Amino acid sequence: VNFVVCQLFALLAAIWFRTYLHSSKTSPFIRHVVATLLGLYLALFCFGWYALHFVIQSGISYYIMIIIGVENMHKYCFVFALGYLTVCQITRVYIFDYGQYSADFSGPMMIITQKITSLAFEIHDGMFRKNEDLTPSQRCLAVRRMPSLLEYLSYNCNFMGILAGPLCSYKDYITFIEGRSYQLQQSEANGKEDTKYEQTDPSPNIAVAQKLLICGLSLLFHMTITKTLPVEYNIDDNFRATASWPVRFFYLYVSLMAARPKYYFAWTLADAINNAAGFGFRGYDKNGVTRWDLISNLRIQQIEFSTSFKMFLDNWNIQTALWLKRVCYERATFSPTIQTFILSAIWHGVYPGYYLTFLTGVLMTLAARAIRNNIRHYFVESPAVKVCYDVVTWMATQIAISYTVVPFVLLSVKPSFTFYSSCYFCLHIASILVLLVFPLKRTQKGSKKHETIQPVWSRTLEEENLLQKNSYSTTNNSFSQKQEITCRYQTLKQ
Repeated sequence: VNFVVCQLFALLAAIWFRTYLHSSKTSPFIRHVVATLLGLYLALFCFGWYALHFVIQSGISYYIMIIIGVENMHKYCFVFALGYLTVCQITRVYIFDYGQYSADFSGPMMIITQKITSLAFEIHDGMFRKNEDLTPSQRCLAVRRMPSLLEYLSYNCNFMGILAGPLCSYKDYITFIEGRSYQLQQSEANGKEDTKYEQTDPSPNIAVAQKLLICGLSLLFHMTITKTLPVEYNIDDNFRATASWPVRFFYLYVSLMAARPKYYFAWTLADAINNAAGFGFRGYDKNGVTRWDLISNLRIQQIEFSTSFKMFLDNWNIQTALWLKRVCYERATFSPTIQTFILSAIWHGVYPGYYLTFLTGVLMTLAARAIRNNIRHYFVESPAVKVCYDVVTWMATQIAISYTVVPFVLLSVKPSFTFYSSCYFCLHIASILVLLVFPLKRTQKGSKKHETIQPVWSRTLEEENLLQKNSYSTTNNSFSQKQEITCRYQTLKQ
């Protein structure tokens, strides 16, 4: 109740913030101060004095950045922020209330940890590494001057994202506060650069209304259907003894599908709050319709109709996936997939079920990648065959996802192993067999070729993710706006 009340208050505050503290009327200093104070007030109301952890974690991280220097501060900030979060999660879970989510102050700390670590890497990239050593996305996200303490606290603890996020890049946030988020880049058909600037801010009202409608439907679904389809029923002794395998797998799918609307509600409401404040604009589509999905955290349609493990992950908790990619996957020196899943498990918390889920996810991801790389091309020539292939892969993906995340919901080791043993660890064994039949070495040899013929949806999501974090933002540093736009333009061309 505290969470919902605070988020509804934040929604009203966001409308007021955009109307009365618009960047054209108010200085960035005032906008930073108000956004920070409102955020800390909401945290104090929702979590009491536990909210001090947010300030302590941010304050010590900023001190580390100042005293360590740009060469190594990203490593120290990463270890400290993730370690502090883990200590708080251990005390909350094993000392206070195991299995309960009331007053879970570690939730906002997960978002703050993402912001602390991503900004540390962005400053390291911008102020220490050579420009030619950076990837296009790293180059455009790089921060080239140290933020002030007020800017840092505002970024970490603003009222729009302190309770449920989502993560956004520091440069996008500063651009929004300073009122430069509506400067658009449009590229002509012939490839020449044509920069145009909107004279008036586009209204987010329609986008906010649509997202609030989704929130209402998700909440209604959660309050009615979800409670009648508990995930725990999958390990009920009578159900396991009497139900046939098709019935059990069907219930597994519908019970996990019914568990998702609470995430749809929380993340979509958080997105609507940011949009109501004027944050989240990502330009116009080809039809001239405004897009308010710069920091959106999920795409519901693609989630429910995903035909591969990767497609599901690309559309679920999008900003966290981007964070994992930027701070771990792209920088890992060996086994990036395994390292990324381990980091994701540590970041989520200390429940054993999280680790079972993400270790299972490693197997599923590698097996799904091997299957896709080795057999998909046999089924895409004929439209009719491809439809059948898509139906089969949709069913397989939904079952695999449901099977993988059961421990994430059950949390503990015993019920998780009860479920897996009742299924005879069938998908674990199947994944291992797939990896034996389709060796990873064969997949790696064809990786470059595969990248050039990857399916349209995969290319589209990658382009959207790149555009999402690199478009319509200008830099808060000594670079001119012209240089920044050129950087984004070249990135999009690549």
